[in-house]
Amino acid sequence: MKLPVIKHLTQFIEDNDQDYVIEALEVLEALTEVPSLKDEELDVVGELISNMYGALEVNKMIKDGMDKKTALNTFMMRVLGAIDKN
Repeated sequence: MKLPVIKHLTQFIEDNDQDYVIEALEVLEALTEVPSLKDEELDVVGELISNMYGALEVNKMIKDGMDKKTALNTFMMRVLGAIDKN
């Protein structure tokens, strides 16, 4: 996950609507089922999916009353904490 990408997507959601991101996720998830995709291509699609779900989560925290900077930092700390446990 990349914080700048999540931040950009979060701004996109604020400017437009999260439905665009949700629909894009559905398309990307459907693409993962294409048997001829190479591992590198699946990695790219997976990274996009992860960042988009991250932006949706940050957007939810903002809607729940958290300011954007705190929401982004909280999300990334949670992600890093999960990585450290593995």
